[in-house]
Amino acid sequence: MKPISTPAILWGGILVAMNSGAFGQGTVADYERYRSLNERTRNKVKSVRVEPHWFSEGDRFWYRRDLPDRRREFRVVDAIRGERKVAFDHGRVAEALSELMGKPVNEERLPIDAIEFVDSEDKVFLRGRGGRWQLDLKTYQVEEEPKGSADSPGGSPFLKEARPSRGGGEEIHVSFVNRSGSDLVLEWIDPSGDRTRYGILKMGEQRHQHTFERHVWVARNAKTGKRAIYEARFDGDEVVISKEDLEGEPKDRKRSEKPSDRHSLDGRWELRFEDHNVTVRFLGDGEKEQELTSDGTPEHGYRGRAWWSPDSKKFVVFRRQEGEERIVHLVESSPKDQVQPKLHSFPYRKPGDRIPISKPHLFVLGEGEQFREIEIADDLFPNPWSISEMRWMPDSGSFCFLYNQRGHQVLRIVSVDAATGKARTLIEDTSPTFLDYAGKRYSRHIPSSGEWIWMSERDGWNHLYLYDAESGKLKNQITKGEWVVRGVDRVDEATRQIWFRAGGIHPDQDPYQVHYCRVNFDGTGLVTLTESDGTHEISWSPDRRFFLATWSRVDHPPVVELRRGDNGKKVCEIERADWSDLLKTGWQKPERWVAKGRDGETDIFGVIFRPTTFDPKRSYPVIEKIYAGPHSAHVPKSFRAYHSAQALAELGFIVVQIDGMGTSHRSKAFHDVAWKNLRDAGFPDRIRWMQAAAETYPYLDLERVGIFGGSAGGQNAMAALLWHGDFYKAAVADCGCHDNRMDKIWWNELWMGWPVDKSYEKSSNVVNAHRLEGKLFLTVGELDRNVDPASTLQVAKALVDAGKDFDLLVVPGAGHGVGDSSADLKRRRADFFVRHLHGVEPRSR
Repeated sequence: MKPISTPAILWGGILVAMNSGAFGQGTVADYERYRSLNERTRNKVKSVRVEPHWFSEGDRFWYRRDLPDRRREFRVVDAIRGERKVAFDHGRVAEALSELMGKPVNEERLPIDAIEFVDSEDKVFLRGRGGRWQLDLKTYQVEEEPKGSADSPGGSPFLKEARPSRGGGEEIHVSFVNRSGSDLVLEWIDPSGDRTRYGILKMGEQRHQHTFERHVWVARNAKTGKRAIYEARFDGDEVVISKEDLEGEPKDRKRSEKPSDRHSLDGRWELRFEDHNVTVRFLGDGEKEQELTSDGTPEHGYRGRAWWSPDSKKFVVFRRQEGEERIVHLVESSPKDQVQPKLHSFPYRKPGDRIPISKPHLFVLGEGEQFREIEIADDLFPNPWSISEMRWMPDSGSFCFLYNQRGHQVLRIVSVDAATGKARTLIEDTSPTFLDYAGKRYSRHIPSSGEWIWMSERDGWNHLYLYDAESGKLKNQITKGEWVVRGVDRVDEATRQIWFRAGGIHPDQDPYQVHYCRVNFDGTGLVTLTESDGTHEISWSPDRRFFLATWSRVDHPPVVELRRGDNGKKVCEIERADWSDLLKTGWQKPERWVAKGRDGETDIFGVIFRPTTFDPKRSYPVIEKIYAGPHSAHVPKSFRAYHSAQALAELGFIVVQIDGMGTSHRSKAFHDVAWKNLRDAGFPDRIRWMQAAAETYPYLDLERVGIFGGSAGGQNAMAALLWHGDFYKAAVADCGCHDNRMDKIWWNELWMGWPVDKSYEKSSNVVNAHRLEGKLFLTVGELDRNVDPASTLQVAKALVDAGKDFDLLVVPGAGHGVGDSSADLKRRRADFFVRHLHGVEPRSR
């Protein structure tokens, strides 16, 4: 690291480095702004969310307009006319409620969370904290909602299907009351769809539960699997769960086996796995049993489920050859419940490990009601990473599956003839680099037309293709162009249309911004349903005649538009967020910045964050917040009032985030830079981007550049000092996967390939630790189950062996991402940069 040569003065008893106008950076006041930015920007943007509640006829909806300080307003929108108005006179309702409740009610803070109109439209049901009422819109008389009223919208408060919780709601409480006749397991579904168990709700018990609006809860009978699903909406709501509320088989639950998988569709046969072999039993008169295999062993046995053909005369099972089971051991040095350390052990496969291999076996009913195995040659699926999406064709003549070859360079649909066992390739993608099966895979069979929709990057961009499902012949490319399909939302087989998300479809906009589109199966009729210059989320009306599009950018607050579902034409603007209060705080709008990458041609996109005290006459060190994981792109695109990068800028830095080559959502060539080369991390693009920014903004001091990141970003941050130590001067690397042989198998083999070769060493921070230049701070949680914490300690040893100076902090009891989850570590990270980029001792305490 080059020394920072600056004059210094004694100020307040502290020796402060001066750097061409940098006086005052990293001061006590800066730290106060750094710590308080989140609080100072909270609730400073008005009307950022619209959740429509559509009327039965589908032409109108109401929504609650949430304002700061828990103020609210209810509005009704006529989708045909494009008109919006208040749902009722809030002042008159406040007067009526004040009289009814015997206490003052503020018209801007009505104790109402939801409303529902009845068919006459002269009556509105009001529901919220402390009560439920009905409002007569002619007289503005408010009465408590009569129990059991025929007009009451009541109905079941439960959802038909489970869904992930949604964010953005207010903090509320609900009461669950169990009157189902049995104990219930209470579970919360988080935004990713995973479930967290909240214990047992015993029969007759009532539980007061803290939650948030739009969070989803499941009350489930552990024995029968029946459940009631509730989405929290009203503060103080009482959710009574009766036996009738518990519905049948939970389709939303992922299970390794279904009881029906063991039975043929006609109910005549039952399959069993016994002692790692397959037995089939006839369930009709004259019950008989047939042992179909005898070669199964614990190491190579038949297991799992069965796929029965539609005619119930054939089935497929898998025989699994076990792999090696690697166990990772962690020592919890300071457990809360005992003095002595605890050992934690768990399975964790790493690149190159021998994985389990499962392959299909076909059994067919023959003469004498006896099943026999039809041998299937595995030439087309010799080395599976996975075999999935098993399905029989409607005529029972063949079945097919998706084969993902280990190394992720072959992805194919294999079709097997049920009479002969002959396998053939139906659809296939190959690549000399990688096929991103984790982020760019879509496969849908259309039985009604004998077709297949397939996603591929074969023309250099991620697009959709239509195949004949019998011959495997390509019928047509559905989408094409120098833009990408980001995901498929809906397929309508009747109208032969596909709704999907796209990036880059508007060539004059940021290619990472998400837009919504529709196209016909044959590739005609492409309609871009959203057009505003921002990244979008949409919600459809029940009949899909209309949708609400919410768009924003990092530098533009949300705008909600009502659009037509057939052509995307804007009907009207519903809400435009008001950020005037945010701007009054001195908040600096993040700047979107574009510069050419390493090839001098490709646009590289990023964001610049400045402190609220920004002065263009000063000189600012630059810090890059990096995460270059190839599984996605990582620069924020939607609006948020608070960014952690902006908080760090408060300490007198310019903070940047950049998506360099090797990340996703651009062309295949852009993505392929990561292939067997994670050490690259897009650094040649990132450095050129910052150099271009500094040409326009001379206050960016590129003699003082820092970088930080966690997980893959931790690997990237340290790699900056190994391979580009002439540019980056200081790095903080949290929980990094510093050697890709030490990290989880799927993520690393996808980008670095299989078998493990010298490319892993070339990208290893451990192997290349001797190259370190600059100041490095390593952090890791001792109980990290995502990235083996030994990876950080191995790189620390290599640095010690190479005689390199560095800082290391192992956090007892902490898990993955401690660098961002711990306020103390965030403060230490800030101190590190203040010390090594400003050249002063931090004033954080």
